[in-house]
Amino acid sequence: MSILIQNGTLICPEGPVRADLRVEGDKIVEIGPDLPAGDSRVLDAAGKLVFPGFIDTHTHFEMNKGTPRETVDGWASGTLAALAGGTTTVLDFAEPERGASLASALDVWHSRADGIASCHYGFHMTIKDWNPAIQRELADMDRAGVTSYKVYFAYDNMRVSDGTALEVVRAVGDRGGVVGCHCENGDLVTAGIAAQKAAGNLGPAAHPLSRPAVVEAEAVNRWLTIGELAGCPVNIVHLSTGRGLELVRAARERGQAAYVETCPQYLLLDDGKYRLPGFESAKFVLSPPLRSPEDQAALWAGLEAGEIDTIGTDHCSFHFHGVKELGREDFSQIPNGIPGVEHRPVLLYTAGVAAGRITVCRMMMLLSEQPAKLFGMYPRKGALTVGSDADIVIFDPGVRGRITAADQCQAVDYTPYEGFETRGRVEAVLLSGEVAVEGGQVVKTGRGRFVRRGPSQFWR
Repeated sequence: MSILIQNGTLICPEGPVRADLRVEGDKIVEIGPDLPAGDSRVLDAAGKLVFPGFIDTHTHFEMNKGTPRETVDGWASGTLAALAGGTTTVLDFAEPERGASLASALDVWHSRADGIASCHYGFHMTIKDWNPAIQRELADMDRAGVTSYKVYFAYDNMRVSDGTALEVVRAVGDRGGVVGCHCENGDLVTAGIAAQKAAGNLGPAAHPLSRPAVVEAEAVNRWLTIGELAGCPVNIVHLSTGRGLELVRAARERGQAAYVETCPQYLLLDDGKYRLPGFESAKFVLSPPLRSPEDQAALWAGLEAGEIDTIGTDHCSFHFHGVKELGREDFSQIPNGIPGVEHRPVLLYTAGVAAGRITVCRMMMLLSEQPAKLFGMYPRKGALTVGSDADIVIFDPGVRGRITAADQCQAVDYTPYEGFETRGRVEAVLLSGEVAVEGGQVVKTGRGRFVRRGPSQFWR
């Protein structure tokens, strides 16, 4: 049976449009005013906003598998939470073991997600090793629908040299793909951790002191330099500082194509969270760390100016009790990461749209259209157009709520947004043309499909 979304306001790049939208099978088949219901099931969206399904560009589900520091949200709970919040596609990071092939990581991630995920999903591929065999695998990854990659400048077990990063960017860029980078200077982080320990600072408050804003800025500058030398666009993941954004702005003024992702935590939380009583601040240990209110303001200004392209969550959820607490005697042993995949859309609507900082169309571009373009899914995803996939969010802007861990779908035992007052709620979600969320509740699970992606559709 077809579905007719009636009386809603469609959020399109050119502006909100009052129109009806019909879905047949897993595609959008008709858009226009006052469409006849016929034998379609009618969803009344009067007073509501209709978005293309939201895309989370940055998740870590089922990470550190089988270790004491394993993330609590696996593919079942993580994608269910994503769906509940209106996210219809997530892009997770497949990570090969050192010395292993890219194909081996892809097989593992498929084994974890296939038949289990409740929203659609794709994989970025992490590059830890680089040699002729790995480079030859890029063609295999293209055929498998994996066209984006990530390198790290931090973490001893993950990071690559600048020379390797340059080769990766060139090789991937020549194929029309894009490489993202975790931009922190690993040597300076190691030195910073050692300095804090030597000074006797072992609590969570030492975490941001060990990797200050300049450590990110240096790595952003280096990453942009590598992109310039390669002659290829590059992506900066989870940007947290105004200094980093200034460097991006300067590179773009020189004509360089660079893309920026930030996360809700850097827009809504600040480094005051590291001054909480007891061990509570461990809940906010993530990398990069939370920054100053001035950095927060700079990122909001970047959103308003269109300088930030995507908003992911870097969802990496560790239980506070028993897992974050492993670092009670040593802050460097606190697993880095916070949850957020469920709450990203309502947080951006509340703090961005309802607060008058960004338009609802800008929200759509950040969460739907631009992620789909950057990561090779547009217009199949990220658009309300005839022929696009019927991944659709019906959002009620009139509902008020409050975020609590007790009410969340995420399996983790806390939320960093505890007590946040929200505006709006995801009322319904269509996933491939099926109603998967209704009345704000998930009603269908396990229907997610792997998204085979093509080349990036660069626009800068």
